[in-house]
Amino acid sequence: MSVDFAFAAEKYSGDTLVVISLHGGFDGLSAIAPIGDQDYYRARPTIAVGKNQVIAGDGTFGLHPALAPLLPYWKTGKLAAVHAVGQPNPTRSHFAAMDAMENAAPGTSVRSGWLDRMLGGTGATAPLAGVSVGDAMPARLFSGPGGDVSMRSVDELTLAGDGKRPIAAALRAMYADAPAHLAAPARAADRALAAMGRPRAVAAGTGYPKTDLGGALRDVARLIKSNAGLVTATVDCGDWDMHEALGPAVKGRRMYDNLADLAAALAAFVADLGATLMNRVTILTISEFGRRVAENGSHGVDHGHGNAMLLLGGGIRGGKVYTRWPTLATAALVDGDLAATTDYRSVIGEILQKRCGFGDLSTVFPGVKPSSFGLAAAR
Repeated sequence: MSVDFAFAAEKYSGDTLVVISLHGGFDGLSAIAPIGDQDYYRARPTIAVGKNQVIAGDGTFGLHPALAPLLPYWKTGKLAAVHAVGQPNPTRSHFAAMDAMENAAPGTSVRSGWLDRMLGGTGATAPLAGVSVGDAMPARLFSGPGGDVSMRSVDELTLAGDGKRPIAAALRAMYADAPAHLAAPARAADRALAAMGRPRAVAAGTGYPKTDLGGALRDVARLIKSNAGLVTATVDCGDWDMHEALGPAVKGRRMYDNLADLAAALAAFVADLGATLMNRVTILTISEFGRRVAENGSHGVDHGHGNAMLLLGGGIRGGKVYTRWPTLATAALVDGDLAATTDYRSVIGEILQKRCGFGDLSTVFPGVKPSSFGLAAAR
């Protein structure tokens, strides 16, 4: 798990974009179950979510019961889903799919990450373009000319290093006479510390789960409340590669428990920020690929294609599933996978235009037009 932050110049007035990467291959057919498609039940005789188990929906789709902590936001129109999304050049390789997803510019010579390009479009500059928090390496999403600083948590970055001198002072002393290319990361860290000031505490009564994701989102919320100019955060949340024992939709089974942890962390984050701040925040999930339609002999699902995204925020027009549903009929599948009828980049593109103030998406997603779902209100 890792979390990356980026700060921008004061002129940015759009939403803070929180990108949660569900690495490992998220099973959108479990999270947002197509309960109105009978081929779903034929393909998944032991792991399909039952029609009587979903907690919201419209008779065509329903939310997995483990997402119950998010149900209030679905009912108030702040949580939505987009189904049958995917990449234009699908692959079942984790490494290749993640690389392509985070670069998001296939068929071009562009090698940077799309969040690095997004930050460039907002005018994001000092004190830093990105910070990685956690044990994982910084995400490819921020690969590019923008600088980044790594930390396990906000507290570890801001606490005194030896009890007498702050980390910032120690970094300045250590790199005072170093060549510019060696001193640059330390100077970026120094500027980051100055920009963050003292991060705000977690709101009283907010029940963040004691998970890597809960801790990461808690730090994102603290930075938003500190008025440090946060523009975007990306959090890695893994363990979705369920080739076996995905389980039925009951507590104690792997998919249920993972979704419950995800929902609990998101619900705590929203409660921590409160309605006023959430009106300027948009959260979205992405994953390198979905899972195959049919369950395998180990009661799991192998690497697939089409998937679901979750969208949560004050500007989201929620309470529904947006999709161009291709159906799960055998003739409609792509080599046994749910067909992706919507490019995931177009969904993000609509958010960038309506919530983040982008007019031209070409510098972020070359050749991609925003989706026309109307899933977000314009700021």
